[in-house]
This record gives sequence, structure tokens and C-alpha cells, in this order.
Amino acid sequence: MLDQPVPDPYTMWQRALAEVDRVFASPPELDRPVMGCTRCFTEAELRALGGDPGDVPDDVLAGFMGKAVDHWALDQYPVLWRRFTPRALRRLGPGGSGADPSYELRNLGQNGAELIGWPVAERAAVEQAFRAQLTLALTDGRSPSDILDLLEGVAHATGGLEPWLDHIAGLTDPAADAGLVRLAVGWGTDFLWSEFHFAWWYDGDPRIVPDWLLTQRPRIASFAARHPHCKNAADALIAISHLQEGDWSPWFYPYGRHFLPQVTTRR
Repeated sequence: MLDQPVPDPYTMWQRALAEVDRVFASPPELDRPVMGCTRCFTEAELRALGGDPGDVPDDVLAGFMGKAVDHWALDQYPVLWRRFTPRALRRLGPGGSGADPSYELRNLGQNGAELIGWPVAERAAVEQAFRAQLTLALTDGRSPSDILDLLEGVAHATGGLEPWLDHIAGLTDPAADAGLVRLAVGWGTDFLWSEFHFAWWYDGDPRIVPDWLLTQRPRIASFAARHPHCKNAADALIAISHLQEGDWSPWFYPYGRHFLPQVTTRR
């Protein structure tokens, strides 16, 4: 992938949402009332979910996004997600009320709403919104753990991690450089402490991430040379070196363990 300068991340996000609104302007219809779990939802809430997507109360929408496919009729579940996509993405974006994208976006995966099988224009609009979300997350000072939650959810929804790591690697302005350094020291330290994992994507391979971090060493070294007093950059290079050698963490583990398994990456 060619390097791509970050425009204005918030403008990128707003443009992505505008495209989502355009593509999903005429949401698919349901062929019958919503069939959902009556232990989790009242009859009135199920009727609301089958009505105008813009009229569904926020708490009912949150309940829908948080419940797995086994709470719904299998044939209706992807249709419901397609009807709520513009609102769902806003919930998970800046200023939204979505709590955990790794949990909520997992429901777009192959065992849920199957985003990868949606019409091409819809899938493309959603994936562009994901790219905008990741760009914002990398450049606005968000923590490595928050970015991991988003990355995990997006990767699970789309069926793969590598394209999204490639997207992060391709963002090349100063804010993206600083964000990459924060990721490297945060994720690298977690791997060395055996603390890095995907919370809800059970088929995902976390080892892809340290392998990817090794490829980012030249960029992080360049940042460290430009900012010789940046401890994050120095620590990121230390973490990458230890990951590459399959060595122990050079930092004391703060949570009381006396033994941590050695971390290896694929070579």
C-alpha cells in the first residue's frame, strides 16, 4: 500500500458517514414483525425495532447491538443490522455512546450479520467508515487498548486483520507517527507480559500483531532519531528488539506474577 497522508481525520469521518447515509438511505424492508428474544426485549421494543430505524430509542438500539444472533431470527438479523448501520456506526464513533467495539462489531462477523456478504456498495461504505475510525483513533491520542478494541471489532467484522494494520501503517503524518509509537510501546509491552489477546474474536491470531510491529521498526527508529528525548519511542524500540529475539520483558510485571511465559513471533 502506498503511503497516504492523513487529511483531516474528522473530515474523513464526516465524509464516510455522509456516504453511509447515502448508501443506506433506503434501508431493506422486513417481511414480518421482528422475531427476537422476549426475555430480553418487550413486545413494544420488538415492534420499535421493526419500525422506522430513526425512531428506535437509543437504549433499545444498544440492546440490539449487544445481543448475539441467537437472540433473533437468523434471516432477519443481517437485515436489522443493515437497517441500523448509520446509527450503529455513529454509536461507535467519536462522541458516540458505544462502550466496546470489540464486542459490538463482532456481531457483524461470519457467525452473525455477515458483513462480508452484504451488497458491495454497502460493504464498501462501512469499510470506509472503519478506516476513518481507525485513523481518528490513531491520531487523537487514544490509548493502545482502546485502539485494540476497535481493531479487533473491525477485523472480526470483516474477516481479517492484515488490511487494517496496513491501513494504520500507511498513515504518515506527524500525529500518525506519534500514534504508531504509542501503539508499539503499548502492544509490545503487553505481548512481552503475555497480556495481549483478543477479547471476543476467538479465531483471531494475535501473533500477527507483533510480527507487524517488527516491520514498523524503521519508522519508529526514524521517529526516535527526530525526538531523542521521547521515552515512548525509546521504549518501543526496546520492546520490538525483545519481541524479535523472543526474549523476556525487560520491565517488571506490575501485577504480582513471578513467572511469565516467553513470547515468540513467527519468523
